[in-house]
Amino acid sequence: MNPMPATWGNAALTLHFSTDPDGPVRLTGVNGTTTGRAALPLVEIELAGHGRAGTSGTRHVDGAVSRRMRYTGHASTSRRLTVHMADPVSGLRTAVHYRLPESDDLPVLTAWAEVTAGEQDVRVESVSTLVLSGLGAVLGASRWERDIESWTADNPWSGEYRWRGEPLAEAGLIDTGMTRYGQTGTKNRVALTSTGSWPSAQKLPMGWLSGPGATLAWQIEHNGSWHAELADRYDELYLLLSGPAHREHQWAVRLAPGESFTTVPATVALAADRDAALAALTRHRRATRRPHPDNVALPVVFNDFMNCLLGDPTTGELLPLIAAAAEAGAEYFCVDAGWYDEEHAGPGAGGVPGWWDSVGAWEPSRSRFPGGLAEVTDAVRAAGMIPGLWLEPEVVGVRSSVVATLPDEAFFRRDGRRVTEWGRHQLDLRHPAAVAHLDAAVDRLVEDFGLGYLKFDYNIDIGAGTDSAPHDPGHGLLEHNRAYLRWLRGVMDRHPGLVVEGCAAGGMRIDHATLATVPVQSLTDQQDFLLIAAIAAAAPAAVPPEQGAVWAYPEAEWSDDEVAFTMVSALLGRIHLSGRLDKLDAHRLALVAEAVAVYRTYRGSLAHAVPSWPLGLPGWRDDWLALALDTGTVTLLAVWRRGGEEHTRELPVPAGTTGVERLYPADTGGDAVLDVARGRLGVTLPGVPSAQLLRLTKGGAPLS
Repeated sequence: MNPMPATWGNAALTLHFSTDPDGPVRLTGVNGTTTGRAALPLVEIELAGHGRAGTSGTRHVDGAVSRRMRYTGHASTSRRLTVHMADPVSGLRTAVHYRLPESDDLPVLTAWAEVTAGEQDVRVESVSTLVLSGLGAVLGASRWERDIESWTADNPWSGEYRWRGEPLAEAGLIDTGMTRYGQTGTKNRVALTSTGSWPSAQKLPMGWLSGPGATLAWQIEHNGSWHAELADRYDELYLLLSGPAHREHQWAVRLAPGESFTTVPATVALAADRDAALAALTRHRRATRRPHPDNVALPVVFNDFMNCLLGDPTTGELLPLIAAAAEAGAEYFCVDAGWYDEEHAGPGAGGVPGWWDSVGAWEPSRSRFPGGLAEVTDAVRAAGMIPGLWLEPEVVGVRSSVVATLPDEAFFRRDGRRVTEWGRHQLDLRHPAAVAHLDAAVDRLVEDFGLGYLKFDYNIDIGAGTDSAPHDPGHGLLEHNRAYLRWLRGVMDRHPGLVVEGCAAGGMRIDHATLATVPVQSLTDQQDFLLIAAIAAAAPAAVPPEQGAVWAYPEAEWSDDEVAFTMVSALLGRIHLSGRLDKLDAHRLALVAEAVAVYRTYRGSLAHAVPSWPLGLPGWRDDWLALALDTGTVTLLAVWRRGGEEHTRELPVPAGTTGVERLYPADTGGDAVLDVARGRLGVTLPGVPSAQLLRLTKGGAPLS
């Protein structure tokens, strides 16, 4: 047996291990920092009938099986390390995987674990993806309860990316001093848990820990239930990341001899400060994303839903919108919800619009499009744009014909009965009939109407899971989540030119498993143009800017400042135009077209830009907001004023900044004055609301 290496990694990130013949392999430190008795096994496992030892309460550490694990070998390359262990009592075998990025200067680590049953059946109730201990030392804290802040994001529907941080003591994790009396510590934890099919419905599956010496950012890369746990142990801190578990998510998997289960992956980035750690995560997200030309082209999309037709499209309403969208510079035109419904937004079950509970068959409405839907899609192409449609593939409305044509097994069920949520049933994409139904619908629509864009929405949270005997319901959900991504990849394989937008009631599926698959991701359903600015400014911490679709929906009665404000919100992401562009006068439509024209001059550079926040991460009601994207040669800076008496704010600028240029709007009373010596920029915005997009240059860098 090859001995376990004491260290493994690269110049950016090095892991330290200990191997005890009478204990499991432990991860003892990172980048030169080590911890003693606080070090935890590489993987924490809970099996039915085995429990934990050395802790109590709700924490997922100190599992009896984990403590019994013994090293059996490893395999390593410069980028990949796999450590094998086995439990002599249960016979369970584990393989813990660590992966480093291709770039040696990227301080990022991705991990996952695999468990395999030995000669006896086992019921697995929890498996960690990644456990890091000794974080107080890693982050340079002398007193972790005071010196380390935990940052997470509240993520309610239409109020996404609400970042907030607090010292661990204020978060509820304090040093009780009990280790002096032989105890492990508080036996408490600060936990984030998401249960159900919306992985980001309450919290984003990511965050970071900031200390005096470093910041550790983390993300769980799964489109379903997940768990993150931060706690103290022997005067130190640990972070545990995982997918679903029995206690929190009604998850368990029963493994017969030789059967295996693989956890969802998770990634951490360790850097000097917040912006550097988030920049490293952004680079990781790009490096592990499915390649697509859309990630560089960044075409402008018009979608008819938000503050526009709101699920009630008809030929008569769409044709003037198509003409206006083309004049504004849109390159794709997506017809959103309702195109399949005959009731023209009349009430259906539960008082919801008819289009809500009639989804599922994906046949165009005859009453909405007397000349056929092709009349609309042909008009889109004639205007120089590419047509697209909205679908909600995973759901079937209770009034849809598909309810009767698919077998019960093709739907989520509990106790043998189909689950119904808000007038919809949920397809189970583990079942071949569900997959075949969706494949046939998508292929038909793409072929019949020459579609180049599909928006895949998902507007219900189906709960903990579905029948999956002999496993628990949470495992059925996990397997469906994975099957959905396989189906999505299959669609894109068959239609390689197709642009797919991910959406779930706006930002309810902001997770890297989804973001690694789709080229475009809807950020929110927020309809207030003042509030969406805070969302647009905060989102790049979670979504690479070239993927984040931001609504811009000017209205006919708005002032020039208001039109410019809504456009600036979209200019550092993916422009998704909406609103009644056909009702705008020539002057206001020209302001929209000006923004799109400016966007085209730099949009390709967004694909390698990293974010920072000169005024701090945006608060929901802040009067002033700012987002900077550093492209390497220039910095694009958006500044918004939403209120307050102050007309001018001073912002720090990147070192070496020598010039400032206003990109949009060209005709405004605002100003931006650079103080090169002090490295400060004074931005004046006289109106409320108002916004500007600026470009900061370094040295002799070109302006384009």
